Amino acid sequence: MRFLFINHLQNARQSIRANRMRSFLTMLGITIGVASITTILALSAGANQIVSSQVDALGGNIAVVRPGTLSESLEEEISNLTSAQFASSSLTKYDLKTIRETPHVEAVAPLMVLKSTIQSGDRAVVNTPIGTTTQDLEAVSTIELAEGEFLDPTLSHQTAVMGAQLAIELLGTDQAIGRTVKVKDQSFTVVGVLKRTNNPINYNNVDFDTALIVSTDSGEVLNQGVMSIQQINLKADSVTHLNEIMISLNKALLKNHYGQPDFSILTGEQIAQPTGRIFTAIAGVSVAIAAISLLVGGVGIMNIMLVNVAERTREIGIRKALGATNSDIVYQFLIESLVLSIFGGIFGYLLGYGLAFSLSMLLTFDAVFTWEIVGIAAGLSVVTGVLFGLYPALRAARKDPIAALRHYN
Repeated sequence: MRFLFINHLQNARQSIRANRMRSFLTMLGITIGVASITTILALSAGANQIVSSQVDALGGNIAVVRPGTLSESLEEEISNLTSAQFASSSLTKYDLKTIRETPHVEAVAPLMVLKSTIQSGDRAVVNTPIGTTTQDLEAVSTIELAEGEFLDPTLSHQTAVMGAQLAIELLGTDQAIGRTVKVKDQSFTVVGVLKRTNNPINYNNVDFDTALIVSTDSGEVLNQGVMSIQQINLKADSVTHLNEIMISLNKALLKNHYGQPDFSILTGEQIAQPTGRIFTAIAGVSVAIAAISLLVGGVGIMNIMLVNVAERTREIGIRKALGATNSDIVYQFLIESLVLSIFGGIFGYLLGYGLAFSLSMLLTFDAVFTWEIVGIAAGLSVVTGVLFGLYPALRAARKDPIAALRHYN
């Protein structure tokens, strides 16, 4: 059996070398398909890893309270990530007070996100995210100040912190301390500028590079007296107390909400789950589209194998006359199909990662290498080779040896 397998591999190599251009064009379809899928999966894995790494960087003692539940559908999850959803948020100021009074909670930062036009002199930036929060946001997130302070506690209703990119777009410089900006006829003095993150993807769902951050009181005024909380970030005084806090909070918030579990308390990987689900869904749709090119590549393999069977009909007759069974013929052509598909998959995998890492230089996250993607690329190559090579192999095996011997190319 081993001898036959080696013999079939040698025959496949000879056939491919005898028709190099034809074999190359056949493998090219598989290469493009596998490369497309590998690129999408590598970039998707990189995007998913961003939020998880941010949560890990905070030391594991962070929790997030959000409206809604984890068991919602993807459509509801997307809705939760939009500011329109937060207009009807189930979280209230009373919930915020309850969280602050919970034992072992060190810092609490509510977050409401608005969109508005920001003006300074004769310049304006439209559709700017306005983050409404407290000083504690600096302690419960990965943002850092480049200069200044994070909201003035004595004049918090008149002050704001500005993202580095917003400062450049609105003021023409990142030296924004002391400058005045206006939002909906409300004037704010910039007391701090954030360090550039070049990372719009985070568990707060705010691009802090382009955002303006104001106090909760100011946000309530800007939102016509309504404080609609998008999420509440909290920090435990110790990782060991986080589970205790979650149990206490769940009981207290259920009491606040009259027994209705219309909120979620998330920690660790759960914090990244909503964003990850959306990226996974986008990647799934993209992979499905990219799989069309793999299907085309499989059809190419079937076509070339049918041509090979037709050209080598006499060879099939000779092999059968010398004692080759139908199984031997099937294995011979199936292995040739697999060789074409696997080599196309290898080249596609390498090309896909090359493209993924090249594209990541233009994006805000890196492509990620995982063994799962290796397995997917290998599996797709093998399955394509078998599925599209099986029919030509069976057709070759069914040829009548006498009729095959009479065949002339």
